[in-house]
Amino acid sequence: MAQPLAFILDVPETPGDQGSQEPSPYDESEVHDSFHQLIQEQSQWAAQEGLELQQREQEATGSGQQTLRRPEGTQSTATLRILASMPSRTIGRSRGAIISQYYSRTVQLRRRSSRPLLGNFVLSARPSLRLYDLELDPTAREEEEKQSLLVKELQSLAVAQRDHMLRGMPLSLAEKRSLREKSRTPRGKWRGQQGSGGVCSCCGRLRYACVLALHSLGLALLSGLQALTPWRYALKRIGGQFGSSVLSYFLFLKTLLAFNALLQLLLVAFIVGPQVAFPPALPGPAPICTGLELLTGAGCFTHTVMFYGHYGNATLNQPCGSPLDGSQCTPRAGGLPYNMPLAYLYTVGAGFFITCITLVYSMAHSFGESYRVGSTSGIHAITVFCSWDYKVTQKRASRLQQDNIRTRLKELLAEWQLRQSPRSVCGRLRQAAALGLAWLLCLGTALGCAVAIHVFSEFLIQSPEAAGQEAALLVLPLVVGLLNLGAPYLCRVLAALEPHDSPVLEVYVAICRNLILKLAILGTLCYHWLGRRVAVLQDQCWEDFVGQELYRFLVMDFVLMLLDTLFGELVWRIISEKKLKRRRKPEFDIARNVLELIYGQTLTWLGVLFSPLLPAVQIIKLLLVFYVKKTSLLANCQAPRRPWLASHMSTIFLTLLCFPAFLGAAIFLCYAVWQVKPSSTCGPFRTLDSMYEAGRVWVRYLEAAGPRVSWLPWVHRYLVENTFFVFLVSALLLAVIYLNIQVVRGQRRVICLLKEQISNEGEDKIFLINKLHSIYERKEREERSRVGTTEETAAPPTLLTDERDD
Repeated sequence: MAQPLAFILDVPETPGDQGSQEPSPYDESEVHDSFHQLIQEQSQWAAQEGLELQQREQEATGSGQQTLRRPEGTQSTATLRILASMPSRTIGRSRGAIISQYYSRTVQLRRRSSRPLLGNFVLSARPSLRLYDLELDPTAREEEEKQSLLVKELQSLAVAQRDHMLRGMPLSLAEKRSLREKSRTPRGKWRGQQGSGGVCSCCGRLRYACVLALHSLGLALLSGLQALTPWRYALKRIGGQFGSSVLSYFLFLKTLLAFNALLQLLLVAFIVGPQVAFPPALPGPAPICTGLELLTGAGCFTHTVMFYGHYGNATLNQPCGSPLDGSQCTPRAGGLPYNMPLAYLYTVGAGFFITCITLVYSMAHSFGESYRVGSTSGIHAITVFCSWDYKVTQKRASRLQQDNIRTRLKELLAEWQLRQSPRSVCGRLRQAAALGLAWLLCLGTALGCAVAIHVFSEFLIQSPEAAGQEAALLVLPLVVGLLNLGAPYLCRVLAALEPHDSPVLEVYVAICRNLILKLAILGTLCYHWLGRRVAVLQDQCWEDFVGQELYRFLVMDFVLMLLDTLFGELVWRIISEKKLKRRRKPEFDIARNVLELIYGQTLTWLGVLFSPLLPAVQIIKLLLVFYVKKTSLLANCQAPRRPWLASHMSTIFLTLLCFPAFLGAAIFLCYAVWQVKPSSTCGPFRTLDSMYEAGRVWVRYLEAAGPRVSWLPWVHRYLVENTFFVFLVSALLLAVIYLNIQVVRGQRRVICLLKEQISNEGEDKIFLINKLHSIYERKEREERSRVGTTEETAAPPTLLTDERDD
């Protein structure tokens, strides 16, 4: 049979050898011509083998017919020549592919012609293997020389390039390992051979051993870091049992945990840490803690680094001189002090800026991954045949992988069935009417909640007797939490009456309705804090009250989440199994739980300016939420009855976190910094008209400090105070987002064009092969007719001879 095309290329000599007849890897045109020549030789060998098979068939049957039959599994010479001329066989041959084919040819020749086959000799004629000197065999010597040339070629490459080339060669692992060892030149060994003493050789070997040890240690650390990924096994288990839709909630929670950790690190390093190192004097005796402070944030928590009022407006790295008035601390001359108001303002601003950049990058990366690679068309075969990891040996891990693959196939099949069953026109009209009615009811519910919160907050402001009690501080957070808890259930009941075809659309609609509800509630609360409370508490530390209020909202949201998990999932499962005798468990409500995470994160961003340790509270809350939700999910919930593929859920969650949540919090804080007057009794900005005024005071101080720091006022004046720079940065950020979206769209369009081109090329090849076979069959029929005509003309003399013999 014909040899594969990759194993019949001749091995080249060195590029500098002028007398060599073989083509060099560096001469692509000669390799191209040699490739065509070898294809022609292969075609001739295939034709000769076909003739030999025909002769053997004729001898076995004894028939006199001389028909030209084509052996099975072979093709005609014209077909092989045209296939060899196709661009996929000749164009784009890289240097590594040429060397790989040359070396494959070397291995094939060594196996085929290095020694004679003993089966071709008779026992008496078989020579002894001792008399056959392999070292004197010119073919073996030639192959060894060619192999040494290949080793030299590999040694001239870089280590990464050499490994990549060896990985691509179609050789066994033993041959690749041998080539790698021969092409490797240890530095210590080479220097030891070049040196004259044994000390250099020992130092070289020691250095080489240290390099190998460090490399192995680095690989071990990388594998250890992957194993230490938080909640690695838990996330795999959730994804395997409940699918990618439920898994997206826990991945989003993990993302929020990273954002809060980054923000809290900055605040602790530049605000909380310096203030702890230089604590201010307390205005009075510290109040006694009663335990209720864990819920209210007041009491003994008030005069701590937890809230805004504990931070002073003095310098922290040197003692104060004679103050100009009773409230301002003036630093002594000499050096630049650590200005606490300036550090407080710019640390919060830098934290928000870094969070914005990280959030935009995460959103763009998730958008590219989900919309560029998230196409689910044509991946059923990949999921079936390529999803199993053969390195898994543990029984628990293999069972988890089976669940993951099974759930993935269910999601893919559900999405495919959804595309195959379109709804009729009447069904679409009924669905639109139901959707319109449900949307009106949900919008009315959101508006009613906002009005109820506004009326109740005004009632609390006008009743000073209730405001003096510490337990009464929890009334407004409790009312808002109950509305946040009950209104989504009403929206869920309305969603059950709607005829949704796609579960993905159902989740998106629920997210939009809950988002409108959360935005209405938060907008009313922001007006309550910066509009009404600032006017009422102007003579007090209103910043502490806002920070404590946000802390109470965050804690109450966590308490109500625990109660909802207990009664909404656990108790309902027990009632369903014990009383109603049903085995159906409740499903995990993705929309409501995700909006609860976004709501809590928005409260954290709103309170960073008034409570620098609020991100730490949010981190503790997220950790507890993860374990509570994971335990309740595995014990009380079931997988979605209609599985669906959540290919874009992470992108949707990050988008909602960025634009409604983060953008709203940034606007709230910018208004508080630029427009609202700080309280005159507490905080770093107690003597200023606005928090932003701290930057101008610092600039005036720098201008009076001397010419050595004159560039800092210029930076502040033209890069911070100038609104053109802010608009320029915002425009550049929006341009990056827009360009990233356009690049992803362009990549998707190019991928579609490439897929179409691949399908067209496949059809072209099928058409070409069919044409070649038709030409071959026509030539075969002509040959048969010519042979038949020759037999007819030769038949009469034979008959005459037979008659004469009779």
